[in-house]
Amino acid sequence: MKRLAVLIVTAGFFLSNVSGALATPPSGVTTVSIGKARFVDDIHARVRTDVDPGTRTDFWQAVIDTKGASDLEVIQNTIAPGGSFGWHSHPGPSLVIVKSGTATFYLASDPTCTPHVVQQGQGFVDEGGDVHIVRNQGTVDLVTVVASLIPAGFARRIDEPNPGNCSF
Repeated sequence: MKRLAVLIVTAGFFLSNVSGALATPPSGVTTVSIGKARFVDDIHARVRTDVDPGTRTDFWQAVIDTKGASDLEVIQNTIAPGGSFGWHSHPGPSLVIVKSGTATFYLASDPTCTPHVVQQGQGFVDEGGDVHIVRNQGTVDLVTVVASLIPAGFARRIDEPNPGNCSF
């Protein structure tokens, strides 16, 4: 029984060190928290707005539907030229605004490592669950504002190992 306990502790120590070694942490990133709030109840928000009152057939729609308590976290990131967020994922969706600079992101699920470029004044949605990296391949600071909706108590970012599909 004593050997089994020692084996379990040793395996746990080894695996935690191996997984930590495989993670790709951010580099050249400064993050400032703008705010965080807990929503203790389910969120059921549905809206349908007529964007062309003349035809009554052109609607913009949005749905937010959560089960259980949620945290909404808003942050601002500044990424120096050549910096990146490292490979990571999120447990929920994020709306990302590119405030200045240019964001280039790559998806671990894309074997061709195709860059997705988002310019200043544009945004993109990270649906959560996918492994990705955002890089500043420009010559000026990249500044993003991110609003993340995640399960209550969860970290908004999960470090992930390099998937090996990109050669940078």
